[in-house]
Amino acid sequence: MEALKPYYHTVQYYETDAMAVVHHSNYIRWFEEARLDYLEQSGYPYDGIEQRGLMIPVLSASCEYRQAVRFGQTVKIETEIVAFKGLKFKIAYEIYDQEGKTLHARGTTEHCFLNKDFKPVSIKREAPDLFEFFSKKN
Repeated sequence: MEALKPYYHTVQYYETDAMAVVHHSNYIRWFEEARLDYLEQSGYPYDGIEQRGLMIPVLSASCEYRQAVRFGQTVKIETEIVAFKGLKFKIAYEIYDQEGKTLHARGTTEHCFLNKDFKPVSIKREAPDLFEFFSKKN
């Protein structure tokens, strides 16, 4: 399979704070944008997952801020599934400048699979193709 492309995001003015840098809460939003792009590139767009009766809520999110990002900058976000335990999984993110030279932030999100009744789902049984995809990623 062809390597996935990183996700790029150009900072909007509304994402900055009084110090003229990106407000810390936006990095978590960028993680979500990158995660959805990652799934789409992998052939599993999130709306398609939802149409199958599955949800992937965020259980936790963390971010380590290393270098400020400012309005107008474009960042490159590299995304990788780093753990999968059948029901739960973890994704790691690294946010770089557009050229990939300066690490601005890194973090993780943890997720699980639920059905529309908010009950845990065995994707091994309910979505074996999705189970196989996640199994191969860690």
